[in-house]
Amino acid sequence: MFDELRDLYQDVILDHGRNPRHGHRLAAFDASAKGDNPMCGDRVEVFVRHASDGTIGEVGFEARGCAISIASADLMAETVAGRTPQDASALFAAFRELARTGACPACDPALAEPLERLAPLGGVHEYPSRVKCATLAWHALTAALTGTQEASSE
Repeated sequence: MFDELRDLYQDVILDHGRNPRHGHRLAAFDASAKGDNPMCGDRVEVFVRHASDGTIGEVGFEARGCAISIASADLMAETVAGRTPQDASALFAAFRELARTGACPACDPALAEPLERLAPLGGVHEYPSRVKCATLAWHALTAALTGTQEASSE
């Protein structure tokens, strides 16, 4: 059963890594930021369009890097759309815990559904150097939302 779940997660990462649904520059955006992982060469630029109600309307990205970093950026874009910047920040904190440890027992129960969507990336905890790949786009998103415009996985 565990091997089947691991295979499914690997398939999800490979699919999003090879065929990202949100891997494009938005035609119109309100904020953007670049992220760089100098250890492995991953680079991402995240574009955010805000909705009229203050939530994140849409996220797009352009990236060069490994399947994990691209898949994470794509799943992030899907997961944060429609959420407030504060919710996205809380989700990043929970996701970072998931990526570092493989679980998030202390996470807010309201984050269970989006974390389930991000669960395929939880396996990176077994490879500490890959945690930075999985969190790079999230650092860039945070930079875009706070107006920093640049982020690093360091």
